[in-house]
Amino acid sequence: MIETPGPEADEIAAHQAAARRAGLIARLGGLARRLFSARLDKSAGRIRFIALAMALAYVGIGVKLVSLGVSHDPPQTLRVAADQAVSGARPDLLDRNGEILATDVKTMSVFAEPRRIIDKDEAVELITAVLPDVDAKELRERLGSKKGFVWVKRQVTAKEQEEIFHLGLPGVGFLPENKRVYPNGPIGAHVIGFVDTDNIGIAGMEKYLDQQSLTDPHVPGFVLDPAALKPVKLSLDLKATHALRDELVAGLARFKAKAAAGAILDVTTGEVIALESLPDFDPNDPADFIKDPTRINRLNVGVYEMGSTFKALSLAMALDSGKVTLNSRIDARDSLRYGHFTIHDFHATHRVLTVPEVFTHSSNIGAARLALMVGVEGHQAFLRKMGQLDRLRTELPESAEPLVPKHWGELNTMTIAFGQGLNVAPLQAMMAVAALVNGGEMMTPTFLPRSAADARAASRPVISPQTSESMRYLMRSNATHGSAGFANIPGYYVGGKTGTADKIVNGRYSQDKVFTTFMAIAPSDKPKYLYLVMYDEPQGLPEDGGYHTAAHNAGRTTGNLITRIEPLEGVPPADHFPDQPFPILARLGLGGDADRIGKE
Repeated sequence: MIETPGPEADEIAAHQAAARRAGLIARLGGLARRLFSARLDKSAGRIRFIALAMALAYVGIGVKLVSLGVSHDPPQTLRVAADQAVSGARPDLLDRNGEILATDVKTMSVFAEPRRIIDKDEAVELITAVLPDVDAKELRERLGSKKGFVWVKRQVTAKEQEEIFHLGLPGVGFLPENKRVYPNGPIGAHVIGFVDTDNIGIAGMEKYLDQQSLTDPHVPGFVLDPAALKPVKLSLDLKATHALRDELVAGLARFKAKAAAGAILDVTTGEVIALESLPDFDPNDPADFIKDPTRINRLNVGVYEMGSTFKALSLAMALDSGKVTLNSRIDARDSLRYGHFTIHDFHATHRVLTVPEVFTHSSNIGAARLALMVGVEGHQAFLRKMGQLDRLRTELPESAEPLVPKHWGELNTMTIAFGQGLNVAPLQAMMAVAALVNGGEMMTPTFLPRSAADARAASRPVISPQTSESMRYLMRSNATHGSAGFANIPGYYVGGKTGTADKIVNGRYSQDKVFTTFMAIAPSDKPKYLYLVMYDEPQGLPEDGGYHTAAHNAGRTTGNLITRIEPLEGVPPADHFPDQPFPILARLGLGGDADRIGKE
């Protein structure tokens, strides 16, 4: 039988518990009195005890601070992250004469290791006080991440680096990086291109370098000495490019045009000596290029109706086909009708024209009739052979597809013959004209140096030497007694062709907005350079009677260019005409009137 305790047992247990509590309190009180007693015989021991405790506490704090200040968590992870983050090295870009177009300089960037930041709010406040362009909210988010490495700001100034250093923030440091600089600013910008903050090519030849693996491969653990990167030389001539841009800037202002562009091509090698497109940008700060679509490279990326400069192709096609000769005559007495469409001449002569007169009078009717003689299929085949129906591929990554009629009939052939109805990139039109005047050899333009021997090996014949000489004769004749007179600079035996195309606005050809082009060769007997200048919506000047056609704007600018560029390239003005500029034609009894001055 189990007995249940009574009230007397509970009372006894309560008294025992109270006695135990009283004893414990008494013992604790005694310990406290002994610890804080002021008796002299015990004070030395207490002092030693307290001093030892405080010393141990300070040692612990110091060890932690030293650990935070000198250790990496883990060091190999940080090194890999840094290798992946810092910008790689790039080779210098040089012009054809060795002048620097783009180069790397060393700069410092600020990084942080979030796991080592003790007080992130304080760090953000101190850093943004020194670097006010750093967004505080974004920085706080980066410092609050679990990453071992984040950027604070790339490519800081020496003053900013010093101020950040003196903040003494654990977990904040500096890494040397490569920064790309362009000492000539906007000169040649569309060819050179630019890089991003990581030194990776975004456009132009900078992007080409990356595509060809000519830069630091930037593989973690792969260390490349920047000095080992061989400089890359371009075909550009810095002096010529500067002169081209200078003349285009002046022309843009003078003729109040929306845009301007120009290029110089060596017809014997296909090298692009200079190329400019306005408005342009400064590759040191390419934000304008990225945000503004009007700053495109109009020579490569834009496609346009090239106007009467295309008549050079039409006449070369007709001559090379054997359908006509320079002695042939073309009826231009009346407008040419096709269904509901009528083709007329801007300066109509209302008479029968010789083939050279079709060129010097820039007859739309004559060019259309010549193209019809060859036929639609023959016309298409010739333009394809001349590289006008396919995208032009060069080293520049940027290019554009020509706008070709989907249903190409006789009317298309008639209008394309005088430069309407087919939109091409101006550089590919230059490529075709270069082949017309260099003896008939088609060669793809290049932005890298190319020797004459290499150019010949890579070229292909597209027209006969006689047709090529005929085109040189026609271009020279147009400079002396045609529409290219403004570019007929004494001493350089210039030949040229104008082109004025009405712009399409809201699906219809505008009556007052034009796109003008001018192509010139020098010298006409043995061309070295082909010049192109073009303007978008130039305005007529009072001294020109308000005319805004190509001769009055693009032609004038081209004349100024020839005056400046030829001496820069070591070509002084000649004091007399060549004795026999067109020998093949001379044997046929032709070409003797090329230097006749004055209009018909």
